[in-house]
Amino acid sequence: MAATSKPTVTAGEPTSDSPPHPPAPILRRAQAYGVFWVLAAGVFLADQVSKYLIGARLPFGTYGEPGAIPVIRNFFYLVHVGNTGAAWSMFSGRSVVLALVAAATLAAIFVWRRALGLRDRVTQVSFGLLCGGIMGNLVDRLKHGHVIDFLDLHFGSYVYPTFNLADSGICIGVGLYLIHSLRHPD
Repeated sequence: MAATSKPTVTAGEPTSDSPPHPPAPILRRAQAYGVFWVLAAGVFLADQVSKYLIGARLPFGTYGEPGAIPVIRNFFYLVHVGNTGAAWSMFSGRSVVLALVAAATLAAIFVWRRALGLRDRVTQVSFGLLCGGIMGNLVDRLKHGHVIDFLDLHFGSYVYPTFNLADSGICIGVGLYLIHSLRHPD
């Protein structure tokens, strides 16, 4: 009778007989918010890269022709300006206060993530866009003392306030969350 030998198993390595190890609790929690993390990181990176590219191409303070880059003349221009305020330059000159509000908002979203329903897919999309935008503008405030804006739209004689990708993420995220909240008030 020949003796059979069992294959050697390294410590911690699953065998074909044993069930696979469940992911670590912290990894499981991170995976539960996967859409949120991907969108937040995507918006943040797109915002920061776009601002870097604008800074490399246009000197600060470039607004209007001949310095601005016309994408669609008399409608859409790329410029390079700073905003020490919030949306539409509200609270102008209060960059430090606005940076503190942004940091507090991010902390509040983290603390109340369960109450906000962040495990829901639509809510993760909303808050991923929102948080990515908040982080992008927060980095600008800490780094430059103002937010870099570069998207400039003109509608006839009306000039829409110049904005950036972070602002777009914030507005779209808030809009989606409001619509979702109205449709699903629970």
